[in-house]
Amino acid sequence: MAVTDLYNAAFMDHVSHPDYKYQLEDADCSHEGVNPSCGDELTFSVKFADDGTIEEAAFTGHGCAISQASADIMSDLMIDKTPEEARELCALFMRMVRGEETDEDALEALEDGVLLRDIAHMPARVKCAELAWRTLDEMLEARG
Repeated sequence: MAVTDLYNAAFMDHVSHPDYKYQLEDADCSHEGVNPSCGDELTFSVKFADDGTIEEAAFTGHGCAISQASADIMSDLMIDKTPEEARELCALFMRMVRGEETDEDALEALEDGVLLRDIAHMPARVKCAELAWRTLDEMLEARG
């Protein structure tokens, strides 16, 4: 797999023009994630709607293109999801980037998240891609 396959226009749009990279005021939950192997750091925040679904999601922080694009993609995907649905999507994404889940039908649930499927062939970058997803999963798990 060539690195250029990953850094396509759709991926780079999430890096250059992230829709969800901002400080979320009055967040219901926030959680910090760090990738010690490369220094990527982010704080992921969510607001919940009255029905318990994620109404708004945002992140702040810094890191490589992969961690930043992954956080933006994940934020978009989580809007209108229940915490349970969000955690299931986090688990699916992590299986995908580790090469454990390759079924195209199953991966459709990740929408733009599939842009990162080739990370499975770049083991050193898996933690970069997982950072936001792991951070959200830890936050939702702690929330109960």
